[in-house]
Amino acid sequence: MKGDTYRFGEFELDMARHQLRRAGEPVHVEPRALDLLCHLVEHRDRVVPKGELLDEVWGDRFVSEAALTTALRTARLAVGDTGSRQQLIRTVHRRGCQFVAPVTAVGDTPSAGAGQGTGAGKTTTDGLSGADRQTIRFCRAGDGTRIAYAAVGSGPPLLKAANWMSHLDLEWTTPVWSHWLGGLARNRRLIRYDERGCGLSDWVVPGFTFDDWVDDLETVVEAVGIDRFPLLGVSQGGAVAVAYAVRHPERVSRLILAGAYARGRQVRARSETEGAAAALDLDVARVGWMHQDPKFLRVFASQFLPDGTPEDWDEFTAFQRQTTSPSNGVRFLEEFARIDVSDIAHRVACPTLILHSRDDERVPVSQANELAALIPDSRLVLLKSRSHLLTAFEPAWDEFLSHIDAFLTE
Repeated sequence: MKGDTYRFGEFELDMARHQLRRAGEPVHVEPRALDLLCHLVEHRDRVVPKGELLDEVWGDRFVSEAALTTALRTARLAVGDTGSRQQLIRTVHRRGCQFVAPVTAVGDTPSAGAGQGTGAGKTTTDGLSGADRQTIRFCRAGDGTRIAYAAVGSGPPLLKAANWMSHLDLEWTTPVWSHWLGGLARNRRLIRYDERGCGLSDWVVPGFTFDDWVDDLETVVEAVGIDRFPLLGVSQGGAVAVAYAVRHPERVSRLILAGAYARGRQVRARSETEGAAAALDLDVARVGWMHQDPKFLRVFASQFLPDGTPEDWDEFTAFQRQTTSPSNGVRFLEEFARIDVSDIAHRVACPTLILHSRDDERVPVSQANELAALIPDSRLVLLKSRSHLLTAFEPAWDEFLSHIDAFLTE
């Protein structure tokens, strides 16, 4: 029934509030995927045909089966299932799908102080209103490049420096980033942007250097109109965040670096052999990206998600193809290899939290150690993971969020 709350495993699906909770905490799910999950749970006694799901979730709007496949994949991710395991949502060949996990209907059990439901097609997570309500705006850098930025959630601000493979809109539907948005915007106003050459920002740009990236962060800060804020940098965005914090110590209250590094691979090569290996790695990446070689792109994805399934890697590959052009992908990789903030990192004046997967296969943990040694008021936390971008269902993800929450509330 529409007012019921259904429990399965550690999850609760609250039909009245159109909300999924895990261990009592709201889980952000893209609205279409949540609609699909609700319908499958309500009709778990039978196989639901694809046509019925399309009619129920999209109504009169015509969409292809690819949209259904994407929503199904997102729903599975939200409840810890995959297309290969199918322990909760099973696909029945040529017929449809069925929710097969044990379910208990417990009636409408609102939590104390809960607000009104958001209505069909919308979901909230402690102020997070989702892709359908996030605000996307545009500003222009000094050289005329148009930069897209977005704010979502409410509360004190957290600004995330841009990093490659972002897309302000599509991030809500990909398992690469969707859980990051929900976790980081919990009780906060999360501000993020697509860097030049990527996502919704201009892809054809006059400049494509590290200094341009730092300038773009300055542009976004001015456009948003915030004076002092904590700053998060992920992967190569960490170096951008370090450079900005050095330029503007009066603005950055706290710095968080996740999977970050001070020096790109070419810069940190200490021998001719290491230099040759770095050059070869870049050459292979250049060929792989320019030709969109699926074998290379899957290997590339596996470096970010080493414990992922082939389906996870294909999802990652599909997303990265949508974030930028092949030629820009090569330009990003070339510039990443030349990054070097090792000579200015000691000038970071704010408290800094460095989070890094202990067995990161993309950025070795030695880079986190170097940052911790360079930045004066810093603390290093190593997480038990091999992922460069933490996934939603590994224990390190909850630990990651807990460290950030504690750091920002000190």
